Order: sequence, then C-alpha cells, then structure tokens
Amino acid sequence: MKHASHKATKVSHQKFSLAKALFASGKGSHSVRAVRAAQAAGGDAIALGLDPAVAEKINEIAPQTRRSIREAARAAERRSHILASASLAALVGTAATSMAFAHNDDTTTVFADPATTTTQIKRVSDVTSASRSEARTELNSSVTEQSINEGGWGLSNSESSLNTTLMNRNTANNPVVSVLMDEDSAALPAGFDPNHNIGTGGNNYPWGQCTWYAYNRRAELGLPSSGNFGNGGAWADSARALGYWVDNTPRHVGDAVVFTQGQANADPVYGHVAVLEKINADGSIEISESNAKGLGVISHRTFTADEAAKFQYVHY
Repeated sequence: MKHASHKATKVSHQKFSLAKALFASGKGSHSVRAVRAAQAAGGDAIALGLDPAVAEKINEIAPQTRRSIREAARAAERRSHILASASLAALVGTAATSMAFAHNDDTTTVFADPATTTTQIKRVSDVTSASRSEARTELNSSVTEQSINEGGWGLSNSESSLNTTLMNRNTANNPVVSVLMDEDSAALPAGFDPNHNIGTGGNNYPWGQCTWYAYNRRAELGLPSSGNFGNGGAWADSARALGYWVDNTPRHVGDAVVFTQGQANADPVYGHVAVLEKINADGSIEISESNAKGLGVISHRTFTADEAAKFQYVHY
C-alpha cells in the first residue's frame, strides 16, 4: 500500500508541474490551446506525449498573454514599415546618384534649394570711391574755355591709301557695260561714252540668219545691239558710227565678231557675224554662230590667236 501511495503521490506531482507549465507558471496564462490540451490529457505529460524533460523546459518558459501577443504583432508591423521606408530611401538615393552622374557638368545639386542673394543699395554719398559728388554745378560756371581744332583736312598723295580698282569709275547706265569698262580702264579709247546711241531697238533681222542670232545672243548676255546694223560684214562700221568701241582685239564674252566678205568662209557678198564665247590662255578664241552650217543651225568654231587678230570686234 505504501508503494502504491508513493506512486500516486508522484503522479499528482507530475500533474501539478504540467498544469503549472501549461496554465501559468505563476503568471496566469490563458492560452486556449494550452487549456484544451491540458483538459484533454488531464494534466498528464505522458498523455500529452511529452517527455518529462521537455515538460520541465516548458515550465521554465513564461507563456505570452494576449496583450503581449498584440504588442509583438504591432512591433513586427512597425519593423516592416521601417524596412519599407529604408528601402524607399535607398531607392531614392540611388536615383539621385544616377542623376548626379548623368549631369556631372551641372554644379547645382539636384535637391538643393537655390541660394538666396541679398543686395543692399547704398546712396552714392556713402561710397568713398564715387567718381563725383551729389552736388551739381551750373554748366555755365563749369565751362571756362572752348576748344578749337586748328588742324585741317587734306588728301594723301600715297596711292596705297586708296585702292581705285575697287571703285566704279564710269557712268555707264548699263550695269554689264559698267563692269566691263572697269576691267578695260587702261585700254578704253579717249572720250569713250558708255551711254552712246545703241541704235534701233528690236531684232529686225531675218530668222535663222547670223545677224538674227548675234542680236539675240548678245541680248542674253546683257549687251545691246542695234536692230539695223545691216548685213553681218557691216556690223563693225555700223557700230563704230553709233559710238560702240570697235578694234581687232577680243576682250570679253559677248563681243560681236565681224567677218568681212569671204573671210574664214564667210559669205562673199554679205560677210558674217558671230559672238565671242571664250578666250583661251594661248590667245585662241571660240565663237558661236548661226547659218554657218544651215539656216537656224547654231554651231561653234575655234580660231588660233593669229586668225583671231584678223577679225573685228564690237565691244559693249
């Protein structure tokens, strides 16, 4: 009987220890899970499937109350918010750093407020370096003498002081003629009048003839011709009579080239007229003409410098 009583006492002690571990350990835990487990097992650690050593450890752990559980949940939520805020701040910092490197030549910080500059205005009298005082004097009292320029103006005799080649030195009304006259200033005939009578206006020559073509071609180049110079061979004399400059030197594109009767295969009765198109470096010339190869047919020929010197040329 003593032996059985001893065992019963030991079991009661185990039940007390387990109840202590599951219910309170002196702190009044009200865990539903723990209460149900204890009720189901009747406080027996063996019935709960717990090792006595584990039950002993449970007795050492203070169970959490509902309030402590809620506080722990709030603390975990705050930690989550803090971690989220820290992550956002790190992301913003990374973006700001990237922008700063992308604009490394901009000395202004991206998130910095612009500096404020305050300017203080002072009266002139407060500044010792002022160039004049505030006092004003009448102009009549300050002017004591009138300056007089004793110098004079005069023209320099030095030719280097004035480039006369850049000046238009003629009074030609035709701008093309004016330019050509400046180029020929050293060779112009004495008393040449650039505004001489140009003759009858309008192309009065038969279509396709050399005279018809010469009139039209010179008009394209801005040079005048009379509509009644006559046959091709007569153009030199007719032009000279009206004041045109005529000689045996080819000078410019557009000069009328006059062939006398039979000269260089010209017509033996009417002669021929063409238009100067090019002067080569060796003195040879190229001309354009009509009716040398048929009525209205425009063709070109080249003559040596010696041959060119035998023709007459109507300038301007």
